[in-house]
Amino acid sequence: MLRTALRNVFAHKARLLMTMLAVLLGVAFVSGTLVFTSTISDAFKSSSQKGYSSVDVSIQQDGDSDSDQGRPDSDTPLTQHTLDKAAALPGAKSATGDVSGFAALSDKKGKLVGDGFATNGGNYYTGRDGSGDDPRYAMKKGQAPSARGEIAIDQKTADRTGYKVGDTARLSVNGPVRDEKISGIFSTDDGNVAAGGTLVLFDNATAQRLFAKPGEYTKINVQAKSGVSQAALQKQAAKVLPHGTEAVTGKKLADDEAKAIESGMSGMQTSMLAFAGIALFVGIFIIANTFTMLVAQRTKELALLRAVGASRRQVTRSVLIEALVVGAVAGLAGMGAGIGIGAGLRALIGSMGESMPEGPLVIEPATVVISLIVGVVVTVLAAWLPARRAAKIPPVAAMSSVHAPASTRSLVVRNSIGAVFAGLGTALVLYSTSMDDGKAPMGFGAALLLIGVFVLTPLLSRPLIAAAGPVLRLFHVSGKLARQNAVRNPRRTAATASALMIGLTLITGLTVIAGGVQKGIDKMASDSLKADYTVSMANFTPLSPDVEKKVTAQPEVTASSALRNAPAAIGSGEENLTGVNGRTIGQLTSLDFREGSFAGLSGGGKAVVDMDTAKEKGWKIGSQFSATFQDGKKESLTVSGLYKGNEMIKGIMVDNAVVTPHMDKIVDMQVMAKTKGGASTETKDALEKALGDNPAVQVQDKKDISEGISQMINILLNVLYGLLAMAVIVAVLGVINTLAMSVFERSQEIGMLRAIGLDRRGIKRMVRLESLVISLFGGVLGIGLGVFFGWAAGDLIAGAGMDTYELVLPWDRMGIFLGLAAVVGVLAALWPARRAARLNMLSAIKSE
Repeated sequence: MLRTALRNVFAHKARLLMTMLAVLLGVAFVSGTLVFTSTISDAFKSSSQKGYSSVDVSIQQDGDSDSDQGRPDSDTPLTQHTLDKAAALPGAKSATGDVSGFAALSDKKGKLVGDGFATNGGNYYTGRDGSGDDPRYAMKKGQAPSARGEIAIDQKTADRTGYKVGDTARLSVNGPVRDEKISGIFSTDDGNVAAGGTLVLFDNATAQRLFAKPGEYTKINVQAKSGVSQAALQKQAAKVLPHGTEAVTGKKLADDEAKAIESGMSGMQTSMLAFAGIALFVGIFIIANTFTMLVAQRTKELALLRAVGASRRQVTRSVLIEALVVGAVAGLAGMGAGIGIGAGLRALIGSMGESMPEGPLVIEPATVVISLIVGVVVTVLAAWLPARRAAKIPPVAAMSSVHAPASTRSLVVRNSIGAVFAGLGTALVLYSTSMDDGKAPMGFGAALLLIGVFVLTPLLSRPLIAAAGPVLRLFHVSGKLARQNAVRNPRRTAATASALMIGLTLITGLTVIAGGVQKGIDKMASDSLKADYTVSMANFTPLSPDVEKKVTAQPEVTASSALRNAPAAIGSGEENLTGVNGRTIGQLTSLDFREGSFAGLSGGGKAVVDMDTAKEKGWKIGSQFSATFQDGKKESLTVSGLYKGNEMIKGIMVDNAVVTPHMDKIVDMQVMAKTKGGASTETKDALEKALGDNPAVQVQDKKDISEGISQMINILLNVLYGLLAMAVIVAVLGVINTLAMSVFERSQEIGMLRAIGLDRRGIKRMVRLESLVISLFGGVLGIGLGVFFGWAAGDLIAGAGMDTYELVLPWDRMGIFLGLAAVVGVLAALWPARRAARLNMLSAIKSE
């Protein structure tokens, strides 16, 4: 039986090719994802380890200290005194003070350089006497910054921007523009720089003033003497630690960063593997279809094997051995293709201008094992049902082919099971829309509904394909034959169409959800904001209060307000109080007040609260509460207004006069402004010019906010479309495979049609129309299910708090998707139609 199985594999190489390709693509996606994420993760880990190569112990603020937010801050800052004590430790070779924070650098065209949150600034530490060199940064050109107005930039940034020593560069730390002279260019092992970010160095005093306080450091890095271990130095450092700080070994810092990188990569890896799983799931239909047709073509052969003594188990085993061989070959080829995909993705990222740390291509043993297992398991599982069905055919019945048509009983059972699954799935999806957190039930219901529709697809194929009858009649005999062929074997048609259905269901569902979210955000922005512009940092870090002063001073501005966040303890919990300009906030926002208003907020002692927070705290109009700020001082506040919050505006709002005295450093999160005549290009240009054409500061109107979110949604959608394209490609292979094998089965019939007068063009048209009908059938089902799932998911989103969510049916995109299904049908039929037309009619008539 083993020899028989292997012979059958070699005898049907061409017919198994599409099956191998389907498995190969899915496995390639899996192995490519694993290789790509392993390579990136390993490169970042190596880079982070290099970045800590000169750090044996780091003294920094203790993240687990007992000082609570909203309570007096008793942590001792890291000063020069602590640095001197660290440098004097018996096991210390040197100690370096470190100060860092956000610094946005612009290129020569005024655009932000770097990767948003990785645009950092730091200090060049020259020792207590100011005459030493900072071991972290080797100057390649020029010299280190030594005075205010000078900076040094990393080599990668210099290469990208074309900056040279002596050039003047524009940058911003918290809003105001700074024009600095580049005194030097340095090299660094900093992981953020390797990942595409920027690093700007200031002299020590300037960095302290910008990112901390004069004389203070954010951390102190200590390097051990030769022969002193990190653990030993850590013990020594523990004796000089100020209150609220800790000593951490360089190894732990590198390990923690490696874990963070791995955790960050795991999300992307999981997402990509999910889409690989979808492609493999679609491939299952192709494999099952292929083996069903192969078994049907070898019915008499299998019957003869049974007649001469082969048991049912042996027949099943022979088919599964074929699947095993196909899966192993496809798995090996897919693994090789996946390695190429992994290398290609890394090169693609580089070509898109995104930097990545250098490192070798990583192919872990687990990747090889998983690729082979996936290829074999998916193929064998998909082939099991056809193998079992083949073994159950009685030899005598098989030889006379009386087994061929499915029994009425089996069809009734199948349709009943499908109806139960579809009904339960629909009910569960509908029920989940009324739940507070219905994600899990909705996911389970969607899976049940998909399975139910797949099981019912043979039943649905007849009426839906019959609906295309009037159009097919335009093609005369070819159209009539195409319709009859499409419904001749409903199970095969169903399996072929279902592969395309799954891909289009996901694509349509995601598109419907994205459109609804975008519409909801647009409505939220228009309903909540009266302000014409919002001003914020590009990476949403705090703004200098100078920004609000400059905005307010502009003649075009009629009202403005800075938004300031101040953490405070309220009762047993902690809340962020948002400070606003009580006199003007009513002109800048349009909130749905259920009780009270902004009136009286500017007088101090009053607060307006969103309904959810008020309900949680048990507050109503007139309720009084006490807020303890970080400086330890308390303020007594009275609730003067209750409003319905949303994702843009919510929480407790008070006048800035309440929160500003308690802020250690006055910063704003955002500035809102209303202007004469509303938003216009001229007004926006004037505001940007007033702020120094700052690359780090963004001035946005409502349209800009909406377009920014729309751009992010479209980027995400395009990525998802690209990933789901793999499933569509596999579905195309399925249509090609089904048609090719169907043509082989109908060779005698096609020869007879040719003999009675149907020309080659008519044969080609018949096969193409059959393919088109099957593909459109799958497309209609997929788009219909996608709209349903998109509506249900949108209802869940609306119930979770986004009240402005609105169902939007993207008719244009759905038309494109249906057109895509038609294109799939036309392309998939090219080779089978040509093959059918080229059959020799006499040879075909004589074939069995």
